[in-house]
Amino acid sequence: MIIGASGGGSGFIFIIVIAFLLIWLIVVRPQRRRQTQQQQMVSELRVGDEVLTAGGIYGTVSGIEDDQVTVQIAPNTEVRVARRAIAGVTPEPEPGEDEGEDGSPVLEDKGPAGDTSNEENRG
Repeated sequence: MIIGASGGGSGFIFIIVIAFLLIWLIVVRPQRRRQTQQQQMVSELRVGDEVLTAGGIYGTVSGIEDDQVTVQIAPNTEVRVARRAIAGVTPEPEPGEDEGEDGSPVLEDKGPAGDTSNEENRG
């Protein structure tokens, strides 16, 4: 008989298998889902989409090549970024959410409490 070969070894293997299963469910599976969503978003990029780059720059897609995207970040200012550096496509706001009928931003009225001057704060 082999020394140390008892029934406790199968319990240890069972715990290891359960640990790997939990790691797969908690870490690997959600990461794969995010990766496929990112790949789908990047493959569906179109000229005119507003995007956010991984560097935190907002802009509008003005050209798409194989693995590069040209993004206009200001009038007459375009940058080339890697397609995989696009972090997300910014959703277009719904009409009436933050804009008036003419497309201008709607400012919130703070009322009398929000309208304080420096003189009132000093004394």
